[in-house]
Amino acid sequence: MTSTVDSFAELGLSESLLKTLSEIGYETPSPIQAQCIPILLDGHDILGMAQTGTGKTAAFALPLMETIDIKVSKPQALILTPTRELAIQVAEALQSYAKNLPGFHVLPIYGGQSYTIQLKQLARGAHVIVGTPGRVMDHLERKTLNLDHLKTLVLDEADEMLRMGFIDDVEWILEHTPEQHQTALFSATMPEQIRRVAQKYLVEPREIKIKAATATVAAIRQVYWQVSGMHKLDALTRILEVEDDFDAAIIFVRTKTATVELADKLNARGYAAAALNGDLNQQMRERVIDQLKSGALDIVIATDVAARGIDVPRVSHVVNYDIPYDTEAYVHRIGRTGRAGRTGNAILFVAPREIRMLRTIERATRQPIAPLTLPSRADVTNKRVADFKAKVAEVLDAEGLDFFANIVSQLCEEKDVSAEEVAAALAMMAQEGKPLQIAGEDPAPRPFREDRGDDRRPASFGDRERKPRFEDRGERPRFEDRGERSERPRFEDRPPRSERPARPAPAGDMVRYRIDVGREHGVEVRDIVGAIANEAGIESRFIGRIGLYEESSTVELPAGMPAEAANALKRTRVRGVPINLRPDEGRPGGGFSGERKFKKKPFADR
Repeated sequence: MTSTVDSFAELGLSESLLKTLSEIGYETPSPIQAQCIPILLDGHDILGMAQTGTGKTAAFALPLMETIDIKVSKPQALILTPTRELAIQVAEALQSYAKNLPGFHVLPIYGGQSYTIQLKQLARGAHVIVGTPGRVMDHLERKTLNLDHLKTLVLDEADEMLRMGFIDDVEWILEHTPEQHQTALFSATMPEQIRRVAQKYLVEPREIKIKAATATVAAIRQVYWQVSGMHKLDALTRILEVEDDFDAAIIFVRTKTATVELADKLNARGYAAAALNGDLNQQMRERVIDQLKSGALDIVIATDVAARGIDVPRVSHVVNYDIPYDTEAYVHRIGRTGRAGRTGNAILFVAPREIRMLRTIERATRQPIAPLTLPSRADVTNKRVADFKAKVAEVLDAEGLDFFANIVSQLCEEKDVSAEEVAAALAMMAQEGKPLQIAGEDPAPRPFREDRGDDRRPASFGDRERKPRFEDRGERPRFEDRGERSERPRFEDRPPRSERPARPAPAGDMVRYRIDVGREHGVEVRDIVGAIANEAGIESRFIGRIGLYEESSTVELPAGMPAEAANALKRTRVRGVPINLRPDEGRPGGGFSGERKFKKKPFADR
C-alpha cells in the first residue's frame, strides 16, 4: 500500500462511512490513513510511528467503526490516551464519524470527572470507551467496566503515556483484556520500553512510519486568539475590522453547513461574503473565485477540500475559524495568503482543549504562533472614527460642495444652531446601520490551561518512585480512612441559602423553554448559563430561573428572542448533548422550585 491514494473509496471502507466522510469534507486520505486503514480492516495488529497532527485518529477510528455491532451495547473497542483533553478530542471525532450510524455511543472516561456520572453512563452501555489509563484501570478493578466483548484496543501516544508514568497501568490493562483482539499502538518515538510492550502484547504487527509534514512560512504572520469570553463571530468581526492591511480573506471551517451559516451571518453584518464548499458545481466555484479576485467579494468561507488550488494574490488574511485536524491541512490553509511575493496574515482560533494541536502546529511550521489580543471596544471605535474622518476628508477635497454648504447655512439660520451642531447631526445620520461606537463590555481574557495528565499527576511522575498497584498494597482504603482532602468548609459550615445574597431577577417578560440535558448527563447550571451566553449572546444577568431534572431542564429567557439566537441555541451542545431548545409545554414531576437548582453531589465525588 502506497501513501499516494486519491480517495477514501480506494481503502475498502463501507458506503455509510464514505458518505459521512464526504459530508464532513474529507476527500483525500493522509499518508498514515492510506497505509493503516487497509491493514486494520484486514485484522492485523499495527505498530505505528506518527506525530500528533498526521491524521492518525481517523487512521485507527475509521476501521474501528467498521467492526462495531450496534445491537450489542457493550464496549467493543478501548482507546487509551495520555490526557483527558485527548480523550475528549478522540471521542468527539468518533461521534462525528458515526453521523450515519444511529444508536452508536462513545464514552470518554478520565480522572477529575465524577465517578457517579461515569457509572451511570457505563451502566447505560457504550460501544467504544476512550479513556486515560488511571481511570480505566480503576473501573476494571471495580468491575464497572467489562471488556469481555472487546474487539479492538488502541494505544494512542504511547510514548507520552510512558513519559507521564502510565506505562505500568497500560500493561496492567493489557493483561486484563481478552486474549483475542486486535491491537494498534501509535507513538511519535519508539523508546525501548514501548518497543518491549509492542513485542509482548502485539501479534506479528505491521510497522508503519510516517513523518509529519514540516514547512517554513516566514512570509506569513501567524497569531492565535484564545476562544473565551466572547462568541467567535463577534471576535472575528472585531479582528477583521481593525486589521490595517485587510484586503480579502479566506475563512476556514470544518463543514459545508458551517460555510453557508457563517457566510449568511457575515453578510447580515455588512460584509461581502460567500460560501465555497463541495456542493458547488465547477461553474459556481469559478464564479466565487472570480468575484474574490475582482473585489466583488471580500470574504470566502471554505472547507479544506473546496479551497484547494485557490490562488488569489489579494487574499491578505487566512482565518482558521475551526482549528484543522492535522498540520498538513494548516500549512495548506495558510498557504492561500502571502502569495506573489506579498506578506500574509494567518489567524487561528483555539479553544482551551485544542492547545495541544496549537503546539503541534508550531513544531510543524518551526515558528512560534503569538497570542492575539482581541481588539477592545475602544480599538474598534477608534478605527471606525478614523475611517469616517478619512471619508469626510476625501469629500472635503472634492469639488461641488456649494449646494450642500448652502443647505447647511439654511439649517443653521432656521434652527439657530452652529455649523458644528449640523455636522454632528449629519454624522449621526451617516452612522446608522453601523454605529461608530459599540456597546457592551470587553470580556476578561482567561489564560490557557496546558494539558495535564490523568488524575492530575505531575509531568515528571515517570521519574519518581512509583507506588505499588492496588493488588500489591492490600485492600483499597475506604473513603472515611483517606483523611482530609482540603481546608474547604463543609456544607454544614456554610450559611443557609436563605442568608446568602439573592441574585437579582432579570427584568421584563420571560418565556420558559425546555432543553434535552439534565442531571443524568452530568450537567450543572453553570454549563447551561455559559452555553446560552456564548451561543446566543444573552448576558447571564438576563437568563432567568433554571430547573434541573434527570433527563431535561427548563430555562427562562427574555421574550422576543431573535430567530437567529433561537436557531443557534437549537444546535448548541451542552456536555456533548444537543439541547434542542423549545418552548416548555409542561413540567415533569419533581424538583422545580422556581430557583436555579444545583445538583448535590455525594461527598465522595466533591
